[in-house]
Amino acid sequence: MSNPQEELLPPSAEDDELTLPRASINKIIKELVPTVRVANESRELILNCCSEFIHLISSEANEVCNERSKKTINAEHVLEALDRLDFHDYKQEAEAVLNDCKEVAAKRRRQSTRLENLGIPEEELLRQQQELFARAREEQAREEQQQWMSMQAAAVQQSNALIQQRPQNQQHQQQLKPEGSSVSKPSEDDDDDDDDDY
Repeated sequence: MSNPQEELLPPSAEDDELTLPRASINKIIKELVPTVRVANESRELILNCCSEFIHLISSEANEVCNERSKKTINAEHVLEALDRLDFHDYKQEAEAVLNDCKEVAAKRRRQSTRLENLGIPEEELLRQQQELFARAREEQAREEQQQWMSMQAAAVQQSNALIQQRPQNQQHQQQLKPEGSSVSKPSEDDDDDDDDDY
């Protein structure tokens, strides 16, 4: 009979390849019982139990697979193995996880096949995208140039209109001045008239 203390010891390097990563087990323990300290011996025991559980389920699923003359263990074989080993409670959770995994896989397939269905290599799609960006920049530059030119034309028209209005405004102002307010220079004829009066 083996010593229970020996079973708690970490596995040898050869067996270590067949166990779960310690970091993953520690993370799971911390998530499930964050306020409880777990001794290293207990962590090793949990690690060994998890590994043993996986080996047990895998072996039973392999038997189911062989009975059905299949070469690949699939999810249905694992679920049936859980039933055969009387882990009915785990079966519902396992089915829920399986459905989640199928949804994620289907979503990935849909995303990857969208590009594949186009039949255009990714490099070509990238080149086309860059061309579209370049055209959009050119179009925007043309629109900005046209807008600037139309603003300049409007400014020139407004300036010309103001220049044309100045002479008209001056003529209009002269017409509005009263006759007596304008000072006129005496002409030479007026000087002659003054001499006659004396």
